[in-house]
Amino acid sequence: MGTMLQEADPTLEDFQGHEGCNEILNVSRPDIVRGVHDKYLAVGVDAIETNTFGANWANLAEYGIEDRIYELAFAGGKIAREAADAASTKEKPRFVLGSLGPGTKLPSLGHTTYQKLKDAYYTAAKGLLDAKSDALLVETTQDLLQAKAAVNGCRQAIEEVDFDVVLIAQVTVETTGTMLLGSEIGAALNALEPLEIDLIGLNCATGPAEMSEHLRYLSKFANCAISVMPNAGLPILGAKGAEYPLGPKELADALETFVGDYGIGLIGGCCGTTPEHLAAVVEKM
Repeated sequence: MGTMLQEADPTLEDFQGHEGCNEILNVSRPDIVRGVHDKYLAVGVDAIETNTFGANWANLAEYGIEDRIYELAFAGGKIAREAADAASTKEKPRFVLGSLGPGTKLPSLGHTTYQKLKDAYYTAAKGLLDAKSDALLVETTQDLLQAKAAVNGCRQAIEEVDFDVVLIAQVTVETTGTMLLGSEIGAALNALEPLEIDLIGLNCATGPAEMSEHLRYLSKFANCAISVMPNAGLPILGAKGAEYPLGPKELADALETFVGDYGIGLIGGCCGTTPEHLAAVVEKM
């Protein structure tokens, strides 16, 4: 999402003076955001993520607009809902996953408190659910206390709606084999599964090759379903910044193996994965 939004070359005016705050585009340039959703839906994906990864207290506070969490989350959910509904058929419904990123303030390091984060995630989740998102996706989590705050904030919002909502928690395991703060995948499972999430999984930081052993662990010990959204390989510094080496066929082959070997229920792509990557995954699966 982020890369494709930047490729659309929004102006400083589009960002309402908050350069780089992609969530602002949900209200200023919904046409750009809708265009990204449409490209993924056109290749046959079942679900799209909202453009709300940074619609959280920490990220928006860096721009001085933390009071706009609900507004930007709702707007992002509405754009994705309209795109998914337009592409849905009776035979192939399309679903909206409300994206909730980790922010930049980690409670385990004393940057903020659990309660402040939980309240902020509740606000974002409420916006996403008021826009009729089908699922809430807590993703790229690096701190298990932050993940708990997000999941419990989401649960509070879910309890207030009258429709079924899938709750997904995805952690990010670095190339070191642990999350940023040192937690291993077993600790993540033990911390998050008791919160009655519907899926636990991995996303970001690495490509599929580096995720395999962690997915093997989840497949053996998790009682809930499993998701995975790898990057298109480990990033390489190129002329235009980070470049991702894994092509569409390689990503599709890896995800097919994960589904077959580990019973993964939800697959997708994170950094560096384009509509072409997902087209190959759709064809393969």
